[in-house]
Amino acid sequence: MPPYLAGREHETDEFRQLLDQDTILANLILTGLRGLGKTVLLETFKPMAIQAGWLWAGADLSESTSVSEEIMATRLLTDLAVVTSSIVTAASYPQQAGFTGQPPKPVTLDYYSLKDLYESTPGLVSDKLKNVLESVWSHVEATGKRGIIFAYDEAQNLADHAPKDQYPLSLLLDVFQSLQRKGVRFMLALTGLPTLFPKLVEARTFAERMFHVVFLNPLSEGETTAAIRKPIHKESSPPTFSAESVKTIWSMTRGYPYFVQYVCREMFDVWVQAIDAGHRSPDIPVKEIIRKLDSDFFAGRWARATDRQRELLGIVASLPNCDAEFTVQEVVEAKANQSLKKSFSGSHINQMLVSLSDAGLVYKNRHGKYSFAVPLLGDFIRRHENYGGRAG
Repeated sequence: MPPYLAGREHETDEFRQLLDQDTILANLILTGLRGLGKTVLLETFKPMAIQAGWLWAGADLSESTSVSEEIMATRLLTDLAVVTSSIVTAASYPQQAGFTGQPPKPVTLDYYSLKDLYESTPGLVSDKLKNVLESVWSHVEATGKRGIIFAYDEAQNLADHAPKDQYPLSLLLDVFQSLQRKGVRFMLALTGLPTLFPKLVEARTFAERMFHVVFLNPLSEGETTAAIRKPIHKESSPPTFSAESVKTIWSMTRGYPYFVQYVCREMFDVWVQAIDAGHRSPDIPVKEIIRKLDSDFFAGRWARATDRQRELLGIVASLPNCDAEFTVQEVVEAKANQSLKKSFSGSHINQMLVSLSDAGLVYKNRHGKYSFAVPLLGDFIRRHENYGGRAG
């Protein structure tokens, strides 16, 4: 967690509005590239929700969660039980003869109670889940809580599997939409890469009306400056960042919070060690820090691409708009200006971009344009070529 969360006031205000819903008409999606602080922001929302009277359940979603509908149901019940296990629903009296019986034991909404109700409910997985969740809501509402937020990180891993007749993603959407129509205040809060929302809409078209999408952007230069300076000022730190250093960090990170934290930590460590060694004005090894960032953050993702795919990505990185959006036609026109051993056709570029999307290096938005799925990937590719092809 950053010592100071800069530049997310608007997103925080939007979440507060969702917390005020008496009937859940909008669920939350936090989306954006890696390194923008989606997970951090979701974590800051948790205490806000709890203070507003909500219970908070959730976890990271791995690919294994979407293997089957039963596994998805188990995931939901497991997370739900964590926040409902203290809610007493009845008392259980031991069956003993005479008047020496033990005092009654409370029956709570723990995992085993939820699982027993799930197993005893007839019907499909969706029918079982709806019955359990409706039953839980009747007890949660009686406690005076506003509702429960089911918060899931890395939700772009959700998927349906039509060949296996398994639809865990559709199950999640169907169950929550049905409950919310009945006035049950169970809200979804999902974070994920920009592929998340199109995937939800593809599974169920009503998902377009079901979610409020908050797309995180990089911090502005002013917000980046605040993220750098405020923690140091708060802690009255003897080493600090000069105005020149702050501008250097801004040019290196372009406002991506992960990169800001990474570079600041590396610079700070260099300063502290140099000062301890008696150097009053140590030089900051900017190039070395960038190379370390390339090795720690970019190299592993770059390794997923084949040589041919890297050649195509090199063409994309030459586009002036590579960090925003680009089209297949723009890539075709750009390659015409480069001398390649083997050219690319438009259809071949399309196929390769689909493969690169599966590898998590690019993504296709709803307007049919592509973008890098990794922040500042174009800068890395150009540096990689300057290194002589030795990334990191």
